[in-house]
Amino acid sequence: MTTLYLTRHGETVWHGEHRYAGRSDVDLTASGLAQADLLAEWASRARLSAVVSSTLSRARFTAEPAAAAAGVELRTDARLVEIDFGEGEGRSPAELAERIPEAWAAFGRRPAHSPLPGGEAGIDGVARAAPALQELVEEFGVGDATVGGSAASRRGRRVLVVFHGTLLRLLLCEWLGIDPDRYRDLFPEVLNGAITEVRFERVHGRVQPRLIGFNVPALR
Repeated sequence: MTTLYLTRHGETVWHGEHRYAGRSDVDLTASGLAQADLLAEWASRARLSAVVSSTLSRARFTAEPAAAAAGVELRTDARLVEIDFGEGEGRSPAELAERIPEAWAAFGRRPAHSPLPGGEAGIDGVARAAPALQELVEEFGVGDATVGGSAASRRGRRVLVVFHGTLLRLLLCEWLGIDPDRYRDLFPEVLNGAITEVRFERVHGRVQPRLIGFNVPALR
């Protein structure tokens, strides 16, 4: 059994204006840095074996305090960067509706399959990111889900992954067998610094993902 704790990075300077931040490297706000500190406090008690983040700075700066608190070295993986929103980068929905109305409408109808001009389809983002997380499941898996074992073996089942909201929702759709074009309807918001817990267990010879918690604040 392996548990992945999936976390969206802290708040960025574009959040207040509702601007799309995909591949753009955007700074955290003071609130975003505070969210990173809360995540670190959670991580100090979570018995993590690893902390992994996207290579974008907003994810790394959110993950670094958590890795330090957990006593592990931060690992980064470029496959976990956010979906590229192309012409949407740095623009608000209102600006996109005015600037590229047809493309914006198509994106609204099928957001996983109809990327904004110059951008990346959501399903292509899943194709690059899912193997990265599967590798973590395999690396930190410990066989069957027996109770007990050494403290080291229990520790080895828990990995914090800090990355991005759209990609996180798309991966949940992939794992749970949901139409990816419904990701915005079924998961309308991923809170900054909140934790989504997905447990991977071997059931009837197959490793299956199970959603245990979604959008849970790091500290309650």
